[in-house]
Amino acid sequence: MNVRYRAAAGLAGLAMAVSACAGGGGETTQSDPQQSQQAQQQMAETPSISINPVAYEQVKDGGTLTLAIGQWPTQWNGNHVDGNQADTATMLDPIMPQLMMADENAEFTPNADYLTDVKSDMSSGKQVVTYTINDKAQWSDGTPMTWKDLETTWKAQNGENDKFKASSTDGWDKIESVEKGDSDKVAVITFDKPYSEWQGLFNRGTSHLFPAEHMATPEAYENDYLQKIPATAGPFKVEKIDEGTKTLTLVRDENWWGQKAKLDKLIFRAIDSPTAEVNAFANGELDAAYIESGSPADLKRAKEVPNAEIRKALSPNWRHITVNNQSEFLKDKSVRQAVQYAINRDVITQSDLKDMEWPLQTLGNHVFMNNHKAYVDNSGDLGKYNLEKSKQLLEAAGWKQDGEYRKKDGKEFALEFVIPTGTPVAQTEGELTQAMLKEAGIKLTIRPVPLDKFFNDFIIKGDFDLVPFSWIGTPLPLGSMPQIYKTGSESNFPNASDPAVDAAIQAAVDETDPAKAIELANAADKLVWDMVHTIPLYQRPDIWAVKKTVANFGARGYAYYDWTAIGFTA
Repeated sequence: MNVRYRAAAGLAGLAMAVSACAGGGGETTQSDPQQSQQAQQQMAETPSISINPVAYEQVKDGGTLTLAIGQWPTQWNGNHVDGNQADTATMLDPIMPQLMMADENAEFTPNADYLTDVKSDMSSGKQVVTYTINDKAQWSDGTPMTWKDLETTWKAQNGENDKFKASSTDGWDKIESVEKGDSDKVAVITFDKPYSEWQGLFNRGTSHLFPAEHMATPEAYENDYLQKIPATAGPFKVEKIDEGTKTLTLVRDENWWGQKAKLDKLIFRAIDSPTAEVNAFANGELDAAYIESGSPADLKRAKEVPNAEIRKALSPNWRHITVNNQSEFLKDKSVRQAVQYAINRDVITQSDLKDMEWPLQTLGNHVFMNNHKAYVDNSGDLGKYNLEKSKQLLEAAGWKQDGEYRKKDGKEFALEFVIPTGTPVAQTEGELTQAMLKEAGIKLTIRPVPLDKFFNDFIIKGDFDLVPFSWIGTPLPLGSMPQIYKTGSESNFPNASDPAVDAAIQAAVDETDPAKAIELANAADKLVWDMVHTIPLYQRPDIWAVKKTVANFGARGYAYYDWTAIGFTA
């Protein structure tokens, strides 16, 4: 399950035995320094993008590309917390506007299909960003795209009206005004505080731009894109949403004013498990398949498919375990820390990535990925497996060993590990965590739930104690901090709250000096580790099996796809 916040040569596998979870007392199991050095070298050799780049003119005109997604959405409004899913964003990319585009180096440039000019100016003493919208840009119902679309999005997302269930208010809450410029096609955005990651607004980094008409009221925001897509503005348009088969079919939009899409048709099918997706690819039903971590058999099978290749890249995506700070047994921070000490992150990482031909490196940061220039391992003592320390904290909190498990006031310490059905990597993570916590005297029950309900009915509603999933990051990492960790954010799924964390995050995102912002972000990350909001595991592999004839698609890393150039070479 991936939540957005949202051809390389095969890497030599590091043979690492996944140790059993045994080992009592103060014994710890950590990565061997030599193995860590090998992992770092592997990471340095992994490309930042692998999509089989082919010039637009050399891509064949026509054809149908069929892809899979994991979770079928009900909410197609990507601004809404229920629409904040990576799969949803992927399906919206070909049909909804992205005002700024990122490349593999995380550099942003204006999307000429929607903007003819963008300026960020500080001469007035405040940051003023002026977007000049392409005169040809319009919505599929014929309504011109104007400054009002930007203004309405801001008003829905800035947090002033909590009836709008925004996935994140970050950035939007720094905007003082959105005003009409010299014409309806000019939007002048004034920030009351400088916002260094403003390029992430109005694209998949936050959400695509939506029409003002459908964002103007909480009712429209909630309902207009619920199980339907009433208006689009991209190289493709919706031909059919089939709720029965959970399939989205897109076709070229004849009213598209930009570069003509190479593909005739684009089909997204919901497939309920990673292995089923690889099987569909092997059977010729799909043109590409995403290879999940912890699925070496899927990777092996995909590599054996004729006329296919494996494309890999480093990306801003990461795997973790979210810890519900408000569940009955986890409200006490020292108890959450005991749980973290009892979980051997190295063992889970090695299990998930073993035989995946991917660097076996545990992640020590909630903000920056291992390959990011700002990365520092902030995990400290808490990031190390320490069963004895775990037991000490539990004893001090009143949880006494009573038979197989601990009890307090006659109540057994029992947690639930919620996983989506049909996801082997989550099942294995649950089993490993279950065995580890048992050694600390904590009972853990693995609770499989339907994949299509996993996000909306369990993660968002806080119906879990521990839950594993992946955050799909953006090229602008600071924006994730208030979205995921700040008190009151709709995407703060553990419902964690710490004024010190909030203040540290605010200091980081308010800082305009890049070097200082990185320093402050890493300081905030140390506090996030301390409150045990999320237990990072590893930077998630971005591995795709793709037909060799598919151009400009695959492991995109930090880059955004150009859907007009995706197609076939033969």
